[in-house]
Amino acid sequence: MTDTKTKIRVERVYADPEGTTGGFRVLVDRLWPRGESKAKLHYDLWAKDITPSTELREWFHADKADRLDEFRKRYEAELESSPDMPALLTTLRKHTDIVLLTGVRDVADSHVPVLEDYLERHL
Repeated sequence: MTDTKTKIRVERVYADPEGTTGGFRVLVDRLWPRGESKAKLHYDLWAKDITPSTELREWFHADKADRLDEFRKRYEAELESSPDMPALLTTLRKHTDIVLLTGVRDVADSHVPVLEDYLERHL
């Protein structure tokens, strides 16, 4: 068996659909992206159960600039204790090209990089 490194990329759901790059496409937002049609958005899995809890998300959004580092720690802890994570990892291990889809504007200061790092370590 060949050891193939899983490639994980991030794309915004609002990007030009002609520019989509294939792969196993996982929507990683708790809420459906505003203005996007469920029939038209190309995704394979909606992993809303592994997104930050409502409490954590609301706490973070109250002061994003000063809470980013602590948010990352808390979200990582939620990922570690999530009962849904083992099933997601099992599903994702079947794919070598994974696209994390999100509707957030500022991807760098969101839950997405934390999730991406977590997945890269566990896949």
